[in-house]
Parts: sequence; C-alpha cells; structure tokens
Amino acid sequence: MDEERGRTMAATGNKPSIKIIKRNWDLYLLILPVVIYYAVFEYLPMYGVQIAFKDFIAVNGIWGSPWVGLKHFERFFQGYYFERLLLNTLLLSVYYLLISFPLSVLLALLMNELRLAAFKKTVQLVTYAPHFISTVVLVGMLSIFLAPKSGLVNQVIAWSGGTPIDFLAEAGWFKSLYVFSGVWQNTGWNSIIFIAALAGIDPQQHESAMLDGASKLQRIWHINIPALLPTMAILFILQCGQIMAVGFEKVFLMQNNANISASDVISTYVYRSGVLGAQYSFSAAVGLFNSVINLILLFGVNRISKKLTQTSLW
Repeated sequence: MDEERGRTMAATGNKPSIKIIKRNWDLYLLILPVVIYYAVFEYLPMYGVQIAFKDFIAVNGIWGSPWVGLKHFERFFQGYYFERLLLNTLLLSVYYLLISFPLSVLLALLMNELRLAAFKKTVQLVTYAPHFISTVVLVGMLSIFLAPKSGLVNQVIAWSGGTPIDFLAEAGWFKSLYVFSGVWQNTGWNSIIFIAALAGIDPQQHESAMLDGASKLQRIWHINIPALLPTMAILFILQCGQIMAVGFEKVFLMQNNANISASDVISTYVYRSGVLGAQYSFSAAVGLFNSVINLILLFGVNRISKKLTQTSLW
C-alpha cells in the first residue's frame, strides 16, 4: 500500500491526489475544524495589521484611513517608555525561562525515579493542581499571603523580629513574585511532556547500565538526559519564540502605581494606549513590533539549534 501511495504521489508531483483524499476522507474531516479555526481566528485577522501603517479612523474604515507608513513605529521607538517597556518585557520572560525550564526537567527526572505508585500519584496531584488555578485567584492568593499587616509571610517576618514588607508595592520584588508564582503554578504541568519522553526510553538500556555497575545518577546523566535533549531543544525553541509575549492578565492584575516601573511591559502598554486611549493604529504598531521580534527569535534560535544539536522545528 505504501509503495502504491508512493507511486501515486510521484505521478502527481508529490501532491495528494483526489483518490488519496477520498480514501482518507475521515482523516481530512478530523483536521478540518483545526484548519477552520486557524483560518478564521489566526489568518483572517491579519487583514487588520495594516492599520499599524495608517491613521485609523473608524468611520472611514481600514481602507479609507490615510496611510502614514512607519509613523507609529517611530513614535514608539522614540517614546519615553520604550527602553523601560522593552527591558521589563525581556527581563520577565528570560528570568521565567531560566528558572522554569530547568525546574520542569528536574521535576520530570525526579518523578521518573519514584517507584511507590501511591506516593508518585500524590506528587503528581500536588504539582499538577496549581496549573488549574485561574490567574485571578493566584494573584488574589498573593495579595492575601503577602499583605503588609495580615499576610502570613509578613507575620512570620514580624515574629522573627524583622520589618514587614509591602511586597506588591515594591518594584524590586515584582519580577521575583511574578516568576516564582508562575513556577509554582506551571512547573508540574510543564514537566508532563518530559515525563512522557522518559517513558519512551528502552528499559534494556538501564538494565545494561546496571549490569555494568552504573549508579542511579550515572544512569540519569548518561541515559535519561540524552534521551530528553531533543524534546528539550524543541520546547526551548518554542519558548524563545514567545519571549516577547509576556502574559497580559497576570502582569495587569499585579500592577499598581507603586511597582509600575518594574511591571510595565509591552502588553500592558498596548492595553493602555489601544483600549483605554483609543490609539488603535499606534497600539497595532506596538503589537506588530512585538510579534515580529518573536518571529525573528523563533527563526534564529531554531537555526542555532539545528547547527548545534541537529534538532529543529523544520
């Protein structure tokens, strides 16, 4: 059947023929909703990107609005907040990536070594459950636990003879609170794919290593970690492609006038200028700049990974 399919594909210039589509109609039907979703919600909205190069006027519509070229991009690059926005966005993303990514791998390696089924399920439940807590609830928990007077953390500090700290009002604490609350919430969930990769390792490799006298740490280092490297490379590439895409909701909920110097990122700036300020063209230009940088990072890191590890997205 494979040879027949190969001959058919070769005869049609490596393009699926009508016969192949008819024969596998159920598979094409299965993927159709996904194709429709991306076409409607991801590709069609790209039509509106052009307002980043126009002075958009609602009554004139997109086509009727005057073309201004790179005016909004120049305004953003020369703006007073440009350096702060770019630096805060990069620092938050890189900080989170450097902490969260290795911990997800480490947690997967540790859970893979658990042999007591009941204890392993308990650990999985405890580490996976925070992922399903909404961002609003998470920020509410931070506000309660870190409250200057009644918060548990500050009560412990006071009992120890220290001075209570208003964590959420101090810019110096914002990035660490954002990152480590995210690590607590998502590390367990992010480790699932690494656990799945570890499950695919041939047990005979470990058996052979044990016969050769390898310790558990040696087996983890020489068998488990090399088996994880392709998965780690792919996920790292994808994460680098989202470095500029700091989540708006959590930053916005944690943000206040006292910590805005550390919490103001591109996504919150787009919200203020676009939604609150009704500067639609300017906010579209800022958002487009954000997306282009992510795309460049994705291609760049993918190219580097392909040269160094022979693993890439394409």
